[in-house]
Amino acid sequence: MLNPTATVSDPSAPPVRPPAPAPSAGRWAGVATMAASGLSNQVGAAIGSLAFPVIGPAGVVAVRQYVAALVLLAVGRPRLRDFTWAQWRPVLALAVVFGTMNLSLYTSVDRIGLGLAVTLEFLGPLTIALAAARRRVDACCGVIAAAGVVTLMRPRPSADYLGMGLGLLAACCWASYILLNRSVGRRFPGAQGSATAAAISALTFLPVGVVVVLRQPPTAAAVGCAVAAGVLSSAVPYLADLFTLRRVPAQAFGLFMSVNPLLAALVGRLGLGQDLGRSEWASIAAIVAANTLSILVPRPGRDRA
Repeated sequence: MLNPTATVSDPSAPPVRPPAPAPSAGRWAGVATMAASGLSNQVGAAIGSLAFPVIGPAGVVAVRQYVAALVLLAVGRPRLRDFTWAQWRPVLALAVVFGTMNLSLYTSVDRIGLGLAVTLEFLGPLTIALAAARRRVDACCGVIAAAGVVTLMRPRPSADYLGMGLGLLAACCWASYILLNRSVGRRFPGAQGSATAAAISALTFLPVGVVVVLRQPPTAAAVGCAVAAGVLSSAVPYLADLFTLRRVPAQAFGLFMSVNPLLAALVGRLGLGQDLGRSEWASIAAIVAANTLSILVPRPGRDRA
């Protein structure tokens, strides 16, 4: 991968030792990439939702899985013949979680809107982060996040509890996805395990694609929206993360990830006309603030340099 901060030397200049690159240059490139990745992810989901009336959330997710599999297979290039059963077990579990996570999220988006669905899904990684902590501040963050969830899911006539439940299912799947990815990462070099899981997930969605096509032939616009969702919400974020994690600290990466619910709410409002009430905005802010506070407060013994 080319380094965007690299410069071309003057061939007529005397051979001198080049100065050390400024550490902030690569970091700012990483921050810009994180911003583009987060925005791409949410814009992709918004574009994909435009195809819901024609092929439904399941059809959009099927196309997204196909795109993700193609990208990851090209990057990971798994050697399936070398896999052992101990390696296959977490890969198969990851494939199930991968498909279920996207299907539950997109169905939730269809029912309660992009901002609320992504906010509920974000509870998955937030729970993983808080469960591993033993500080008072993390307990306070958990209370703040719980208050936001209670406000989102409070009883009211317009509440869509099925859509909210699917958002929480997506959160559980995302938490499982994180844990399984750690296990797969320990058993496979590079992206071989993730690529294999994506390919298996795509294969399981082949019958879904066939049923969608037979039930109602999709329009070119619907297929285009679904492909765009796959590229913007799967391919671009994955490749961007590979670039970002080499240039920014894990703390900064986690901090920026917490902004995704806010990005989703803004994209939903500006791109899809999905207005949220004050209580919904307050809930999203509380959940984002809980994660931000947990990351920013230094842990005992952490190097603060």
